Amino acid sequence: MFKKGLFKSAVLVIIIFTTVPGIVHAQEKPATPAAPSDEELKRANDPMASVKAVNIHNYIVSKLYGLPDQQANQLIVRYSQPIGPVLLRASMPFVTSSASGVGPTSGLGDFNLFAIYTLPTKTGNKFGIGPNLTAPTGTRDLGSGKWQAGLSFLAFFAKSRLIQFGSLLQWQASFAGDEDRPEISTLNPQVFFIWQIGAGFNLRSTGIWTFNLRNGDYNVPIGLGAGKVIKVGGIVFNIFAEPQFTVLAQGLGQPKFQTFVGFNTQF
Repeated sequence: MFKKGLFKSAVLVIIIFTTVPGIVHAQEKPATPAAPSDEELKRANDPMASVKAVNIHNYIVSKLYGLPDQQANQLIVRYSQPIGPVLLRASMPFVTSSASGVGPTSGLGDFNLFAIYTLPTKTGNKFGIGPNLTAPTGTRDLGSGKWQAGLSFLAFFAKSRLIQFGSLLQWQASFAGDEDRPEISTLNPQVFFIWQIGAGFNLRSTGIWTFNLRNGDYNVPIGLGAGKVIKVGGIVFNIFAEPQFTVLAQGLGQPKFQTFVGFNTQF
């Protein structure tokens, strides 16, 4: 039942967010999709793009190590806002988990905010550094129960018209919160690779690796998916789906297979 619910919710998200733009921007003469420029194609997949953006991301976890009857779903609503050379990014997750014979538990996850400063360079590549903060907004024990702070580092190589690659590295450690919850220290590298194959289509791999520096648990997924970038009026949309397979894991409840679907909007 829960798997069907996840599938339906994923399909619903994609349908809504692929049809809403045409409705929102409908005028007397409806806007028609236009071919994005090379620069817009690069920016659509740039995690450090200096533009306003609203993203809807959904991780559908259908298999977990050691918990064959459980599934999970994490829907993330994300907003990015540039302020000079600094990019602010706020993320609010909505989490659902379920086990066989037990109704799903849904609620908020932990709110995350980071600010990354783009270092000046003379090339088309980007490098950034900045602080990040996580607030324990999780409900029904779906969050960590801890305040966390740390640093983010990002490198993005996009000089080529066809290939983009790089990594976002985030480290966080807990410093306050529920004393009954375990202390946290995590390292999360996200390695991404984008290959533009023409007509706005691209192949992609953007798995987020997780290393628990407290207990030694880890999870290393590799993704292989596809996306499409379109432009309607002055807005660039990026729609994608990316199955992710875990190749290395340690610890109970680590994702074994998940599907990452998303809808990005850049203004």
